Amino acid sequence: MLTVAEKQLFREELFRHLDGIAVAPVAYSLLKNKVIDFLLSNKESSISHIASLNNINKGYLNVALRILSSQGWLDYKINNNEVLVELNKLSTIAFSHIHLYKDVVELLEYSGKFHPRKFELEPFHKLEQLFKKHKNRFDLPISQNGTITLIQNQILKHIEGALVGPTIVHLGMGGMFHKYFMEASFSPEEYHKFPKSFDTILSFLSYLGWFSKSNGNYTFTDKGLFFAKRASAYGVTVSYIPMFRQMDSLLFGNPNILWESKSSIETHVDREMNVWGSGGAHATYFKKIDEIIISIFNKPLNQQPKGILDMGCGNGAFLIHLFEVIASKTLRGKHLDDYPLFLVGADYNKAALKVTRANLIQADIWAKVIWGDISDPDLLQKNLKDDYAIELKDLLSVRTFLDHNRIWSTPSSSIDAPSVSTGAFAYRGKRLNNDDVERNLKDHFTKWKKHITRYGLIIIELHTISPALTAKNIGKTAATAYDATHGFSDQYILEIDAFLKVLDEVGLQSDKKYFSKYPDSDLATVSINYII
Repeated sequence: MLTVAEKQLFREELFRHLDGIAVAPVAYSLLKNKVIDFLLSNKESSISHIASLNNINKGYLNVALRILSSQGWLDYKINNNEVLVELNKLSTIAFSHIHLYKDVVELLEYSGKFHPRKFELEPFHKLEQLFKKHKNRFDLPISQNGTITLIQNQILKHIEGALVGPTIVHLGMGGMFHKYFMEASFSPEEYHKFPKSFDTILSFLSYLGWFSKSNGNYTFTDKGLFFAKRASAYGVTVSYIPMFRQMDSLLFGNPNILWESKSSIETHVDREMNVWGSGGAHATYFKKIDEIIISIFNKPLNQQPKGILDMGCGNGAFLIHLFEVIASKTLRGKHLDDYPLFLVGADYNKAALKVTRANLIQADIWAKVIWGDISDPDLLQKNLKDDYAIELKDLLSVRTFLDHNRIWSTPSSSIDAPSVSTGAFAYRGKRLNNDDVERNLKDHFTKWKKHITRYGLIIIELHTISPALTAKNIGKTAATAYDATHGFSDQYILEIDAFLKVLDEVGLQSDKKYFSKYPDSDLATVSINYII
């Protein structure tokens, strides 16, 4: 059994791994393209000045430098909508070690040529070389300087994360963490057709303390079980590796590269992996949502919504969960024959609609599954009324981690007070002022207001925190990874306070009785709101 201290230590390791998956490609791209040299030559610089001198896409440069700041390697501040970065006591030491990312970044790029769900021989060989380098600490000299050692360990843990993150996700999605393997010893031959190569991975994970090895067989240690049970925690960040492979283009080339594919399949994210990864975390948030749902559907029947709209229904799991809660734990559930529940799953992604429809049929739940755009609730209302004779305002609206992924449009609203957000936001490489991001969010909720004032809107939302706060709490938050995955893919995660400020300006409120944030501290990057 792990002690509380051991669990905390391993959780810190996990967060540092996630940092590494995001930081390595960003930092190495800045090094290759001489931005690091420029920063070292200029104690303080503005984003605008750096971008103009080096022909860089300013919006993504802003995201990139904020990420370095979140690791403690730069000081980052916004002054009258201009972003300034300044060297600090860690900058020179950290920047002198960025070259260590070279091999692992090249491996991430190289692996894009191979099947995303299989371990193939050529990447195996490159992995093996990197495992050896990592075990030898990349031949770094042992330092007597505590600060240098701190930075070296930080970067080595980043590299470790970029190595084990994709590995543990592939193992998790491939069934490696089935109880058959977790409860008994096993040999490489039992799992993989290339046992010698697979043994290389297991040996490295044993070096990290995840397995013990005896007579050619492997057994999970308590540490290994800890990480195996949290494999999905790596999933969302790893799912964005296709985007991180394009870092040179995003920063220094074509900022539209992620969006120019004519294929209907997303090229910047492995959506199947993303859904698998996010599913592990959702269970925690669903418990809080259940409280709100039970309260609403225990009201007198004539005061309840006619049903539920899940905007951004994904694979339908949330809608299925909500139906089961209502059916088994509420007054409405006892009267579904007389007061049927009108369920609607809406999504912009047509592939997701097919998955939702199939999952709802399998769950024997009647629901409508329709195309919808979170940025256009009026069209959604029209389609519901024309096709099903129901008003959007008669439904309880719910959504999970979606509002920050709205399609950008030039804002028309004004805001009552300037933004105090520290976020870095971009649209197709162009930098967005934080005031404009709040104005855009205000436009967004203004569109929805008339459709949700009767029964409300339940939202699970993702947030950022300041890079200075992240830097002081490395190993305690996944904020750096969130900022990278969302910043480079044109998504807009504000701090919780900024988010609530915009709601207030629209004339909407988050019911304090049901408000929750995770973790319940200043490091909160997720909130649950019942907006009325």
